[in-house]
Amino acid sequence: MYLDNNATTQPASEVVDAMLPYLTDLYANPSSAHGPAMAVKRAVGAARGAVASLIGAKTAEIVFTASATEANHLAILGTLRARPERRHVVTTAVEHPSNLMLFKHLQELGYHVTILPVDDAGRIRRHELAAVVSSDTALVSVMWANNETGVLMPVMEAADVARSRGAAFHTDAVQAVGRLEVDLRELRIDLLTFSGHKLHGPKGVGVLFVRKGFDLAPMIMGHQERHLRGGTENVPAIVGMGVAARLAADGLASGAGAGIAALRDRLEVGVLARMPGARINGAGAARLPNTSNISFTDSGGRPLEGEALLLRLDQAGIQVSMGAACAAGGMDPSHVLLALGLGPALAASSLRFSLSHHTTASDIDAVLEALPPIAARLAA
Repeated sequence: MYLDNNATTQPASEVVDAMLPYLTDLYANPSSAHGPAMAVKRAVGAARGAVASLIGAKTAEIVFTASATEANHLAILGTLRARPERRHVVTTAVEHPSNLMLFKHLQELGYHVTILPVDDAGRIRRHELAAVVSSDTALVSVMWANNETGVLMPVMEAADVARSRGAAFHTDAVQAVGRLEVDLRELRIDLLTFSGHKLHGPKGVGVLFVRKGFDLAPMIMGHQERHLRGGTENVPAIVGMGVAARLAADGLASGAGAGIAALRDRLEVGVLARMPGARINGAGAARLPNTSNISFTDSGGRPLEGEALLLRLDQAGIQVSMGAACAAGGMDPSHVLLALGLGPALAASSLRFSLSHHTTASDIDAVLEALPPIAARLAA
């Protein structure tokens, strides 16, 4: 059973069906002027409208990219290039690895980058953010929902602090969009990013919301995407993204998240009852409905090896993760869990279980049956 949905999700059958014609018959370039191209251009426009509707944006505020990583980098670098007089950036210690790598690069280029600490649940503190944002701050970048723990950041408060000092505000909402209600008509956020493949859409398409009137410099030159992202559009993926957005909106309207949260709680209650030494990371904070990050110890309180747990679960047909998919090739403890105050060994004992609407109570019960004896064998 697949419980690694924060890494990627199964594309919905409706998404795959919608994409196929644009890989076969409807292959025209939307920048051309003939009839087939106009039909493809209309399909891209319809997808853009569906994506905008999902997050309460205007159609003209949506920019398609090749991934959320590209969208994040365009948001960050594009803001800095448009504001060369400001040389300060603020972010957090628990951002996605690809963003932290970019912020490290900015430091090497001479930018002053402030990396805010988090509390023991993984949230930034408003007063610490307010203390560092200044007239030299170009951008504050704070993720909406953490990909490892599911903990939600106070993005509205952070956006208010940024705007009060004239700084732009960006949020990486990859894990939030499609799982939480996001209405940008109510939120004063300048830039927001997310991905198709995290909400049962295709890989190869990311989204950048750019609020109307916001000044952003492109990274890839070209006339496409309002001159903000050059290159022929990945039409099949964009069409699939539009369908995924409509399905996500339907799921939110039907309250599907409550059922997923109930399964997450069933997992956590069951683990704690069977394995008293387990710890739910971020349990004291508001979290995504689908995400549980759990550290495991033996009866003596000694951390187990998370990698060994993961491999044994995989052998039992249960797919989970130790953290961010983009960092999963390395065996270092999670930077997110270290930032929460866990020691390296306890951080390395942790597994992430991330559910979807495909997850059933039987799946959770199978995990609860398989996990304790696996942990007991590792502890022996």
